[in-house]
Amino acid sequence: MPGVGARPTLGQGPADDRWPTVDWRIARSRRPAPTRTGGPVPLDPFFADRLRTHRAYLVRSTLQGFAKSRGWPWLSRLAVKIAPPPATPRPQGSAAPSAAASEKSGVGTAVTQGQSPGSTQKEPAKKTAPAKPKKKPKKKPTRAAHRKAAIAWDAKELAAVGQAGPDVRIEEHTVAVAGRPDVRVRIYYPELVGDPQQDDPRSVPATLAFYGGGFRIGGIDYPTTDAGFRLRAVDAGIAVVAVDYALAPEHKFPTAVEQGVAALGWLADNAEGLGIDPARLAISGISAGGNIAASVALANRDGRNVPLRLQLLEVPVVDLTGRHIDFAPTRAMGVPTIFAIREMRSVARTYLRESADAKNPLASPLLAGSHAGLPPAHILTAEFDALRGEGAAYGAKIRDAGGEATVVRYLGMTHDTPVFLGAVPAARRWHRDVVTALRTLHGD
Repeated sequence: MPGVGARPTLGQGPADDRWPTVDWRIARSRRPAPTRTGGPVPLDPFFADRLRTHRAYLVRSTLQGFAKSRGWPWLSRLAVKIAPPPATPRPQGSAAPSAAASEKSGVGTAVTQGQSPGSTQKEPAKKTAPAKPKKKPKKKPTRAAHRKAAIAWDAKELAAVGQAGPDVRIEEHTVAVAGRPDVRVRIYYPELVGDPQQDDPRSVPATLAFYGGGFRIGGIDYPTTDAGFRLRAVDAGIAVVAVDYALAPEHKFPTAVEQGVAALGWLADNAEGLGIDPARLAISGISAGGNIAASVALANRDGRNVPLRLQLLEVPVVDLTGRHIDFAPTRAMGVPTIFAIREMRSVARTYLRESADAKNPLASPLLAGSHAGLPPAHILTAEFDALRGEGAAYGAKIRDAGGEATVVRYLGMTHDTPVFLGAVPAARRWHRDVVTALRTLHGD
């Protein structure tokens, strides 16, 4: 899902008219007045600063995508001029080599091979023409390479603006999924390593947790994700059972949902042996993970019906048809609507098998025929996030069906606020609110 400082995305391509994931009439009708700043509270200065880089990236990548799809190299060059990439600082004291010198020596220096820099001796000229360096064809980065780079980028984000997680007891398990790839599950227990209470036989509450990343990037090994699960486990005093669901486009809908359903069943069956109380379970997710969590809750209600005390959804996407997207926040941040639409379409097109899947309640939980019988919901949204309306609408649906739902909107915040615990006070408040919701599993 798009957001200021969001993780790099995969599979972005030109908009496809076969994927009507956005109602253009809705997008136009929500155009804010020219003087509107996006809400009563302006964008937090931290995000405003990062927005400049993100906005340039979004403009550049969108134009380059159009250029590639239509064979217009001039548009790609124009994109770099309009939104140039960040300059890489040169080491202090170094100078850029001349083009001529580089061509001659291949190492960016005018010194002839075999001579010392201070030598004035000239070697006899050779009659043979210098061999031209062979140009190596550029290799297109693989999806695996892109994801590896994203993990490295995420580690830098954690060090710069995040908060490292404590050293807690961890267990890893593999859950079999009928007809789908097995899924890895990691349990973060609330006990610190070396704590004498870690051998306490008492069982703890748990939440089945799904990470975010637009369905196509991310995982439980990402540093910010791992740190967040550790912090929540300790601060809430619960076990966080993190599901490393399969990513699109290799594994499209409904693979991740079916893996989530299998993980929930496995947790219920093995809870006592894992030191978890089966009567105090929740389900939670962020962004795309919020979609999967809500979908698993729906499937569970209509299937095995494992008792769930809470569904905790943070900036969830719950309607992949795009009918509830609110582009006022992106326009308020200076991001052209057409660029935001393209990114939203790309997410749906990458995750879903076909456009009709967007209307499936397990892909768009908001569109379910009934929202009765679902666990109480605590939904967190951000003012400067195009998905803010979806979270509010989902809470309203649950309430209208006679259920419990609380929806909180954080003013001045963006989609990826929870990541920035080390830099943004509101992110720390967000964390405390999440912990408070999870602590209700104790009966607090």
